[in-house]
Amino acid sequence: MAKIELIMPKMGESIMEATIIKWLKAEGDKIEMDEPILEIATDKVDSEVPAPEDCVMGEMLFGEDDVIEVGTVIAYLYTEGEAPSAEVPKEVVKPSEEIIEAITEPLANVASTEMAQPLKANSNGRFYSPLVLSMARTEGVSMTELESIKGSGKEGRVTKRDMQAYLSNKSTGNINPQTQKSVQSPVKKASAISQTIEISQPKVEYGNNYEIEEMDRMRKLIADHMVMSKRVSPHVTSFVEVDVTNLMNWRKKNKDAFFKQYGTKMTVTHIFVEAVRKAIQDFPKINSSVDGYNHIIKKDINIGVATALPNGNLIVPVIKNADMLSLAGIVKNMNDLVERARTNKLKPADTQGGTFTLTNVGGFGNVMGVPIINQPQVAILSTGVIKKKPVVMETEMGDIIAIRQMMFLSLSYDHRVVDGMLGGSFLRRVGDYLEQFDTNQSI
Repeated sequence: MAKIELIMPKMGESIMEATIIKWLKAEGDKIEMDEPILEIATDKVDSEVPAPEDCVMGEMLFGEDDVIEVGTVIAYLYTEGEAPSAEVPKEVVKPSEEIIEAITEPLANVASTEMAQPLKANSNGRFYSPLVLSMARTEGVSMTELESIKGSGKEGRVTKRDMQAYLSNKSTGNINPQTQKSVQSPVKKASAISQTIEISQPKVEYGNNYEIEEMDRMRKLIADHMVMSKRVSPHVTSFVEVDVTNLMNWRKKNKDAFFKQYGTKMTVTHIFVEAVRKAIQDFPKINSSVDGYNHIIKKDINIGVATALPNGNLIVPVIKNADMLSLAGIVKNMNDLVERARTNKLKPADTQGGTFTLTNVGGFGNVMGVPIINQPQVAILSTGVIKKKPVVMETEMGDIIAIRQMMFLSLSYDHRVVDGMLGGSFLRRVGDYLEQFDTNQSI
């Protein structure tokens, strides 16, 4: 009888932990190869962990909602018969967080040998685990700053949870002066003209008639990401109104033939993505990120499309290398991503690497929206509902009033690197591509 270690898989290059959402098997259950054993979730996507071969479920070392580092043994499986009951303990003592941290390898992108080894700070002799040091390096926390963090571990050690709490409080400007030492930067920035203001959530009055519904894991991640984005980027939003009559007429004429030829449906959102791709090629600085005082302009055009899930949450699968795809390629690629998003079959890579995001609020009947930037990108486009309206048109015979299909586009952008000229010109160019849609093109 062979014993197999079931390992928490690495779900992506930058993903170092995952949450156990649900165990699908109980101890003693027979499992066939590739049959899912449990559901896990990262901050990017939910997934299932399959059985590597025919086996029997042994002991589960962690429970649901536990957050586990990748590479950690989470359960034992047995082959060639059922797991012996005498050898399978009914209660498993979970290793403490400190033990998990001490045996966890540092982040894959930590190249420095000094940072990859356990280290004691010179000033107070405190021990820091490789995981804590990796988190500090990744988040730009200096050693002086690290020494100021109050540790809850043995002998005052800083644990992973201490780091998470510190980084969360730091991002919201809510560092407690009673528990943290004063940290001063050795370099004074000449451009630092604003003061740090502590922001706290207002007290909520419950009243007499209410119901409490706790946010699920994904909604908590969305909430944190949106708050972070508004704090990081000074948002500016521009609007244009666009006549998409010719585009709509072309789609109506060709949608059935397109489905017959490619076996998948073409919507106006696919055409919006194509127009965005063309406009990005005209204004490449909109396809970028900000790193300190560096403007990082991305050469790959990877367009994320915000997708509503059946449970009401939102996910943004990414169409990679959209600049290399035809309209038909965009349709097939996007439809595949959306279908897998709604059936929890996305891979972590499907939601990573986005350089620009599009959200279609018109699908919910909204005239327009003011979207929040999907960090670390610098812009996001919102498309509103398409409605027939009377419009004044200029003709050779003079002005006329005609019924046209009109819509609003809105672009929110990061004013640190995108000013009104760039943001407004890019948005107008997207509108131009939609208004000047070639109605003679084939499918």
